[in-house]
Amino acid sequence: MARQVLARLGIFALSLALASVVIFVITQALPGDVAAVILGHGATAEQLAAKRAELGTDRPFVVQYLDWVFGMATGDFGRSWFSGLPVATLIGPRAEVTISLVVGGLLLALLIALPLGAVAALKRRQWPGFLTSTAAQVGMAVPAFWAGILLVFVFGVTLGWLPPNGYVPIGRDPVAWARHLVLPVTALGVVQAAVLVRYVRSAFLEVLGEDHYRTARSIGWTRWRALARHGVRNAALSLVTVVGLQLAAVIVGAIVIERVFVLPGLGSLLLDMVSQHDLAVVRGIVMLLVLAVLAINALVDVSYVLIDPRLRARESS
Repeated sequence: MARQVLARLGIFALSLALASVVIFVITQALPGDVAAVILGHGATAEQLAAKRAELGTDRPFVVQYLDWVFGMATGDFGRSWFSGLPVATLIGPRAEVTISLVVGGLLLALLIALPLGAVAALKRRQWPGFLTSTAAQVGMAVPAFWAGILLVFVFGVTLGWLPPNGYVPIGRDPVAWARHLVLPVTALGVVQAAVLVRYVRSAFLEVLGEDHYRTARSIGWTRWRALARHGVRNAALSLVTVVGLQLAAVIVGAIVIERVFVLPGLGSLLLDMVSQHDLAVVRGIVMLLVLAVLAINALVDVSYVLIDPRLRARESS
């Protein structure tokens, strides 16, 4: 077990190192001179050279990369090229918004997908199963931003039940924090639930054809009890897999949702910094998002072994 975990941690570390190289190379290759952007068109060659030296962009590529990597290893993401503030200071308050949105959206998606996936499997030849599968197909075709706009129009503007935009930190007012997140979390979670329903349905359908399920039914168990007893673990493996694969899509969806609901999250900050060509902040945000995705995928790999004892036995042999 320990050997398996160490192997996955090694893959995680290697992937993170390769990701840092790719991020730095791509941001360095972006067109434009940040010194010229900061100083304007009237800057002289001497002023541009002095600004590049101040920002450190005139140093060799390898030196800049190593300074960035070793700085992040110690918790120093550098400073914004425009404001001069530490990147970590800019990212910190924004991360709370994005984490709340992503975690809330995933939890809502799971709460919707598990029961609906079970209905789609058990009632597949009846109208409840048909309607559930059809709704999931339609939901997969609905963009998150369109769902968000629709929710804002109906519940925020027309009915006025919930705030249509904005954000309140949880430490300031937990009730207002929850109210401001209801609509964006719903927009993100419902769209992701449509994807998860199909995976849950497929996992439960596999259980319905297995011997232990038929044995449980033959001794008098109801379909729901037999499925809950023998299908949860099988569905858990599928859900863990798809959640790991969908995490990047959820983060991208969260960036779009942040724009729709005017949430001050990492996605909004990233888009603002890209437009300003503040690559110091862009690198820090992208690296943080990549770290989150890779860490979740590493946890998914480890959870396979914890959930299914057969995998432990297979890898040990």
